Amino acid sequence: MLELKNICYAVDTDSVQKEILNGINLTVNDRFTAITGPNGGGKSTLAKIIAGIITPTSGQILLDGEDITGLSITERAQRGISFAFQQPVRFKGITVKDLISLARGKDTSVSEACRYLSEVGLCAKDYIDREINASLSGGELKRIEIASIIARGTQLSIFDEPEAGIDLWSFNNLIKVFEEMHAKLGGSLIIISHQERLLNIADRIVVVADGRIKAAGNKDDILPELLGVGATCRALSDKL
Repeated sequence: MLELKNICYAVDTDSVQKEILNGINLTVNDRFTAITGPNGGGKSTLAKIIAGIITPTSGQILLDGEDITGLSITERAQRGISFAFQQPVRFKGITVKDLISLARGKDTSVSEACRYLSEVGLCAKDYIDREINASLSGGELKRIEIASIIARGTQLSIFDEPEAGIDLWSFNNLIKVFEEMHAKLGGSLIIISHQERLLNIADRIVVVADGRIKAAGNKDDILPELLGVGATCRALSDKL
């Protein structure tokens, strides 16, 4: 279980302190939590704080009762937290099989690596020996990154806007991958997203805006309200 207690984060801009997050209190114990909200509201910052990429200005982070606030991203990874960036990192000279072996922390056979790739809808024989470089599309990289996280089998996996920068075909396949992850998941999954189809397969939705949690609850309670607000805004825009 992940617990965030009064998390605050501020940065100094032109000698003025800008508040990004203010008093975030959140418990993540569901299989699939989606964090959504307007751009600039603090969602990605919150995800990076959980992963250890950013250190909060104040507050406390607990993982299964252990205070991990001061731990680095590497130390948190060792405790079972994975993080997937909006734009996956490209590694020249490292093959897909190498990446999966690194994720597992041990050498991985071709058949094992192929199994993980097939779980994300990739034909393993076409990818197993390819390098993680510019020859791969955004959608392919996203799915390979997900395969590596599945291979790790971590307690908590965080995805920051996985739909960013991919085409519709790749996005449709990505939805299927997350649906299957949700069905098979052993740990907890956090996805930062605006996409209704991703929000719709979550167990719980958390709405972050202006650096604060504005709403949190069961998907069936939160999603209709979000969609209603979106419909109202679109209707108003059409009249202007």
